[in-house]
Amino acid sequence: MAAFAGLGKTKFAASFSNAGGLGIITALNYEINSFKKELDKMHELTDKPFGVNLTVVPPGVQFGDAIITNDDYLKYLEVAIDKGVNIFTTSAYQATFLGERIREAGCYWFHKCALMRHAISAEKAGANAITLIGMEAAGFKNPYQHTTLVNLTMAKKLLTIPVIAAGGIGNARGFLGVLAMGAEAVCLGTAILTTIESPLSVEMKENWMNTDIFSEEYHRRLYHLTLGPTRVPSSAIGFQKEIVPLKAFIEKLMNEVEEILKSWGFTKKEFIS
Repeated sequence: MAAFAGLGKTKFAASFSNAGGLGIITALNYEINSFKKELDKMHELTDKPFGVNLTVVPPGVQFGDAIITNDDYLKYLEVAIDKGVNIFTTSAYQATFLGERIREAGCYWFHKCALMRHAISAEKAGANAITLIGMEAAGFKNPYQHTTLVNLTMAKKLLTIPVIAAGGIGNARGFLGVLAMGAEAVCLGTAILTTIESPLSVEMKENWMNTDIFSEEYHRRLYHLTLGPTRVPSSAIGFQKEIVPLKAFIEKLMNEVEEILKSWGFTKKEFIS
């Protein structure tokens, strides 16, 4: 599950974990004392694995009304470790100072990045896995970003740690495609923002599902080459046509994956990527 900035809330993350995925709570969505309570709530809502995201903004940049320091991030991290969280995702900026503490605590560190040179640096810094974001993704963009296809196939050549694919993945063929390109897992973002459990408003969900991903305007807004946020959903939105429960979305995705594998002549009971 992607971090989703302001939408990465506890109930959404718990629903994703309960549906068979790895739910992610974005720590900075909460004041630190509230964050402690949300982690307790998460344990009440699910007995499945989940993780915490720490989105590291560049030095001096405001997050909401405040400027977050390294010490602030470390305080959130210690709270999560104390509450038994053992999977952490970091994103947006250099997170080595967090990765060192995560590894020291015996936990897993997944770093999300858009550029191969950043992925290589994170591997050298001790990341357990890399979430690699192709330019098909929504959210913050990098002018030197490559496509999901190029990112993944090059990552298998240049990295030794597991790679999680992100960017434009919205249906079974996309899921299977990135596994074939070398991903060990898939990070779902836009594809699950139109589910019932998503905190996105119903009006916004309906507007998104009417997106014409082949229009010139959409193309310009998604694939712009400036350093900054994209204000449209990823191209995965092209596959989403109705608001459904997360569990139904995941089950449909995996059932279609099985049907595709069978059509290719794969008859074994277990598929190991």
